[in-house]
Amino acid sequence: QVRLTEYGGGSVQAGGSLRLSCTGTRHYVGNYCFAWFRQAPGEEREGVTALGTDGSLIYASPVKGRFTMAEDNARPALTLQMNSLKPEDTGMYYCAAYGASLGDCYTGPGLRPIAPELFDYWGPGIQVIVSS
Repeated sequence: QVRLTEYGGGSVQAGGSLRLSCTGTRHYVGNYCFAWFRQAPGEEREGVTALGTDGSLIYASPVKGRFTMAEDNARPALTLQMNSLKPEDTGMYYCAAYGASLGDCYTGPGLRPIAPELFDYWGPGIQVIVSS
């Protein structure tokens, strides 16, 4: 059973930075597909970044160049470093995973580039608020 938990959310002014962590990933990286999603009030859940089983990383266009996902082997955890934050980055952020073998496991035919319907395991989510 994969149990994911997010840490590190909070409130920050526009232009600031936050670092989120997702624990519960030990022994699973390489055999599982991982992703970060976010959901703003009244909006659909959207993929932010995903890590394929082959180590490939994909980022959603709105966060490219500002967000970075990485493995923290010391904890262990998957981290999401968020820089140059904007008010539109506000929302609940979720870590998600599922067992996979394909490298680009985060998408499929007819699906969004990071497709939430593929993921079986979800953390409870953590709030990120960016004020202008």
